[in-house]
Amino acid sequence: RLSAQTVWDIWELMIWFIWYRNVLMESVMPALPETIRLTRRRWEIKISLNDKSLKKERTVMEHNRYISPFETRYASKEMQYIFSEDNKFRTWRRLWIALAKAEKAQGLPITQEQIDQLEAHKDDINYDVAIAREKEVRHDVMSHVYAYGVQCPDAKGIIHLGATSCYVGDNTDILVMKEGLQVIRRKLLNVIALLADFARKYKDMPALAYTHLQPAQLTTVGKRATLWINELYMDYLEVENRLENLALRGSKGTTGTQASFMELFDGDSSKIKAMEKSIAQELGFEKVVPVSGQTYSRKIDYFVLSTLSGIAQSAMKFSNDMRILQNFKEMEEPFEKHQIGSSAMPYKRNPMRCERITALSRYVMIDSLNPAFTAGTQWFERTLDDSANRRISVAEAFLAVDAILGILLNVCDGLVVYDKVIHARVMNELPFMATENIMMSAVKKGGDRQQLHERLREHSIEAARVVKEEGGKNDLIERICADPTFGLKVEEIEEILDPRNFTGRASEQVEEFLSELIDPLLEANKDQLGEKVQLSV
Repeated sequence: RLSAQTVWDIWELMIWFIWYRNVLMESVMPALPETIRLTRRRWEIKISLNDKSLKKERTVMEHNRYISPFETRYASKEMQYIFSEDNKFRTWRRLWIALAKAEKAQGLPITQEQIDQLEAHKDDINYDVAIAREKEVRHDVMSHVYAYGVQCPDAKGIIHLGATSCYVGDNTDILVMKEGLQVIRRKLLNVIALLADFARKYKDMPALAYTHLQPAQLTTVGKRATLWINELYMDYLEVENRLENLALRGSKGTTGTQASFMELFDGDSSKIKAMEKSIAQELGFEKVVPVSGQTYSRKIDYFVLSTLSGIAQSAMKFSNDMRILQNFKEMEEPFEKHQIGSSAMPYKRNPMRCERITALSRYVMIDSLNPAFTAGTQWFERTLDDSANRRISVAEAFLAVDAILGILLNVCDGLVVYDKVIHARVMNELPFMATENIMMSAVKKGGDRQQLHERLREHSIEAARVVKEEGGKNDLIERICADPTFGLKVEEIEEILDPRNFTGRASEQVEEFLSELIDPLLEANKDQLGEKVQLSV
């Protein structure tokens, strides 16, 4: 016969078992343990995460409700975890611990045993208690204050002491954005490193340069790559600026006046300032915002998302250039062995990665308008019309840029260059670009500059007509060689037509740009380089 206590223990374990299964099926943590043990006195239940029925149930559940494509297709597990509930609520608890430590240091009656109890449960969030409590009180912060107190009964009376909801909410948002920016910074560096290698490798290869998408002069393949790198470098500097100037909200109280802390510390401002400084340092910040209402200024969100928008702009520029170059058959993004370009046209090799970069970049640029409107519509010390918007717009901007940089890493690690196509396209246009050089050579041989100019104009028009109207090849050089007005031999004109004579300082510019700006940056961050991304879709 089982005692009433034993029956209760088994019943409680079964409730926990059901809850854990549900939570684990929806978990977005990057890694989960193979087995979780639930114990109650001498009873134990094991949940195996390798259990086939559990995996099958997770699969079924994932197909009967909306799931963001950022989770399933685009964003990395690393960035998803940064914006996960686990990271959010663990950060809340870190903030409550930092608050308790700082208040204790300034003389409030808080014991080390209470802080130790808070530390012991800082990561094992009792979601079931918090969820049940929120159904009653309709307040997420107070629900988690209550849930933390259930785990830490000796410390429940000092959790969140003197603070307002924005103490955990806003400070967590700043901490999460900092973590996200650090990931973005690392991935930016890796994209820059890949393109720097590419630019150096192809710094001497002549290619057509375009203005108005029309052939203009020559550049080099490597020089064009430096244009991409330069914009990403500008974005990197913006990310650095955001990280350097990011400040914690601190402990400002309900409307930013710290009135509750004045009450706690008997009007001693020096203790309040020391407490706030201690909290910031505990969480890795040197400064807090100088003044605030209930929240930190929502312009901070705008600044951060504008930086992410800048990365999206640079990525879109690169991806659009690559899409056009792939159309020209000069360059291609990587193409997998079994990749299908079109369901109807088996021969196609579509630039789907760069098209995806373009699509996600457009989303980020539009999304950056959200914090602009949010900042502009905050009334006085704060209104709550920011909350629902920020939950979506800030997280998704980070998830999208993370996805964009992941695709860039994949593309830039396998760029394909068709040098013969590039050379053929150069030589098809070069005769028109070389007419001034040809004219100067003929003048040196005694030719009349004005007469030569007119003859070149006539030959160029006729050669262009043959190309455009008859679909023939550019025969301008043959026409010039056959015209005695110029007095030039084929060998002399061919020497003039060496593409390297028309690329100016392109090669030198590549080397100067890389050696003066990019190489030092990459050397200073070499421990973060070497990242690879394998796309699953």
